[in-house]
Amino acid sequence: MTTKQTTHLLTQLEKQVIISLQGDIPVIERPYLKLAQDIGITEKEFLKVMNDLNDQGLIRRFGATLKHQNSGFNANAMVAWIVDEKIAIETGKIMASFDEVSHCYRRNPVPGWDYNLYTMVHALDEKECYAIVKKISTTVNIDKYAILFSKKELKKTSMKYFV
Repeated sequence: MTTKQTTHLLTQLEKQVIISLQGDIPVIERPYLKLAQDIGITEKEFLKVMNDLNDQGLIRRFGATLKHQNSGFNANAMVAWIVDEKIAIETGKIMASFDEVSHCYRRNPVPGWDYNLYTMVHALDEKECYAIVKKISTTVNIDKYAILFSKKELKKTSMKYFV
């Protein structure tokens, strides 16, 4: 059975709400009131549009973005894994379940780079990062991987869907 995917053409108001939500949300008692005022609507209208977008599956989730370097997580590594395609999705779900993993992606290998699964691992120091990667490796029984430690963050922004 296939599911029919429908396209929803966003209204100008929906676009304004999305734009306001994709930036920094103020850390105040009523952040949605402030965001609503910024686009010239009531808090109630803002919340209705936001909830409608969520109910339609157009807003997938809200999440906080931690500046991990400022919070003590000094070792951050992209780990590239070589995983049999037959178990890649299942393995990725297990890897993603580790608290220390913030991202987990499957990508197509390219000539000369056979890695197809990637995890972003965060730890207090490199020694702890190696231990976490070893724990993941043992759990999923995958020993073909490369650890690529972050040296310097050059840019970090969230996706902007509308400007």
